[in-house]
Amino acid sequence: MTTGENSSTMNGNVRSGGHTVEEKYMNIIKAVNLVFDYIRRDEEGQVEEVKRALDHVNLEIEKGSFVAILGHNGSGKSTFAKQINGILSPTDGTLFVSEMDTRDEAHLWDIRKNAGMVFQNPDNQQVASIVEDDIAFGPENIGMPREKTGERIDYVLKVTDMEKYRNVEVARLSGGQKQRVAIAGALAIDPEILILDEATSMLDPKGRNEVMSVVKDLNKNHGLTVINITHYMDEAVNSDRIFVLHGGKIAMQGTPAGIFAKKDEIRECGLELPRAASLAERLRAAGIELDGQILTREELATKLCESLPKI
Repeated sequence: MTTGENSSTMNGNVRSGGHTVEEKYMNIIKAVNLVFDYIRRDEEGQVEEVKRALDHVNLEIEKGSFVAILGHNGSGKSTFAKQINGILSPTDGTLFVSEMDTRDEAHLWDIRKNAGMVFQNPDNQQVASIVEDDIAFGPENIGMPREKTGERIDYVLKVTDMEKYRNVEVARLSGGQKQRVAIAGALAIDPEILILDEATSMLDPKGRNEVMSVVKDLNKNHGLTVINITHYMDEAVNSDRIFVLHGGKIAMQGTPAGIFAKKDEIRECGLELPRAASLAERLRAAGIELDGQILTREELATKLCESLPKI
């Protein structure tokens, strides 16, 4: 990530372009041989079935980074998200969040305050009818002083571009706007990490673009660590790093360019290339010369213009 000239505050720390030198390289999440089993029991409590969702996962996520976790349905990606937030606890192995062990119940409250989570359906996260009241629920629930709660509401409404909807009924909002309210609610408790668990999967393209624009700004200009659990490859291309889960294991990890260059491995994991990369592949097969790797629409448009005969 590059360092800009803009300074902003979040969690009380001043960051230049979103990061201090000390924080930029700190691992905010570290999984060591992380295992999680879903266990089904009969009426008498006897084990009927054990399904391993995470199988000795090892990974590290830098503070202030934007990470995408990819995988087909059942790969373990949503289970991993719930581990970060402390909703689920490891069956074996260890997961550290901000250097706190998620198995330690003494740290569980702090872990949940430190890792805000946004789920797939914004309607399932709504707890109040008016936008401002909905956002206030989290801070009030953790006992945040009234004055600070007001400051946090003002701040999160601004950074999610929802200020003009403060007193609007949530039910009147579009899907993208509802999800931005959910993001604002997650940010209101002042976390260091924002986890998006398929948060754009129920939105139309316009809504997805709105949400991802807000999230990218929070990462770049406010120093928030973002973990995007998604099956949209186009969302992953702008990440700092990608982890691909397959069968509960880390099958691939690296930069977007490195990951999507391994086309066969991506497909073996049940995934597809980003739309621009897939279209470029078909155009090349049709005889159109396109140089270099193409991951985004902008890159594809540029390469197509370059391939046109000069007039």
